[in-house]
Amino acid sequence: MMFLAGEAGVVTIDGTVVVELITFLAMLAVLARYVYPRIVDVAEARQRAITQQLKEAEEARANAEARLKEAEVKLNEARQNAQNVIEAAAKSAEQLRQELKQKADEEARRTVENARKQIPGLKRIAAFPKAYLTPIGWISSLAFEIGGDIPFDVALSVAR
Repeated sequence: MMFLAGEAGVVTIDGTVVVELITFLAMLAVLARYVYPRIVDVAEARQRAITQQLKEAEEARANAEARLKEAEVKLNEARQNAQNVIEAAAKSAEQLRQELKQKADEEARRTVENARKQIPGLKRIAAFPKAYLTPIGWISSLAFEIGGDIPFDVALSVAR
């Protein structure tokens, strides 16, 4: 052991090495017995917490995707309902337009029919001189139509 007994440079092997080795082993035993188990427990608890958080995040993502699909379905239903309402309103408006047009056509037809009925009387009135359009002239013309000629002065006395 000549080699160990000689000078080794910076490190000298003597009795303190044995004491340092025993101290190191004692410190390692204390650390292994008391400190390392707590460090391992904390690391395992952290690992469990991370695993739990990842699991919860995955569940939240799946839940969010389900809600998104549900919202898309509801949105599509709402769009379809809106389209149905628009189509129904357009159909109703077209039906109302047709009814109003029919009523207007009927009213126009009645107005034309009434005007055609009034044309002969208006032609007769237009044929009379303006003097007959006064109350006296009207009475005279009415009397003439009824049965004969009434003198103008009699008509004048009746009108007053």
